[in-house]
Amino acid sequence: MDHLPFETHIERPNAILFVCGMNAIRSPMAEVIAKHLLPPDIYIQSGGVRAGEPDPFVGVVLEELGLETKKRHVPRTMEDLEDDFFDLIITLAPEAHHAALELTRSNAVEVIYWPTPDPTVETGSREQRLEAYRGVRDRLWALIDERLARRLRRRAQTP
Repeated sequence: MDHLPFETHIERPNAILFVCGMNAIRSPMAEVIAKHLLPPDIYIQSGGVRAGEPDPFVGVVLEELGLETKKRHVPRTMEDLEDDFFDLIITLAPEAHHAALELTRSNAVEVIYWPTPDPTVETGSREQRLEAYRGVRDRLWALIDERLARRLRRRAQTP
């Protein structure tokens, strides 16, 4: 079976971890989107190489799509989640990818890298900065939908 770039080889993951640098923007955004698009029996979490501070723009751009974080996000590190088992780790930043490979080198877990821009590098007006966050949100939505959700729906429809 041919796999598209950024696609997992796992037919149906049971537990997915999204990882970025500080678990403040990209990975928590991916976690919320994945929990919306994927079946509820898939365990989904997010973490960072380091714990950052929650970013209010994340909530703004998620709420634009009717998605809410049920509670205030508390950034976690990969070490905070080390007792959890994940069969798929999706990294969103180079630093996170290297850390995930190092952490899982002796484990049976698939690590894939979805390069995702850091929206905090955008300067300018509030609206210009929000556009950068929307771009990240939309990219993550497309990747999760195309590489995970649609694949699971196709698999469920196949006898």
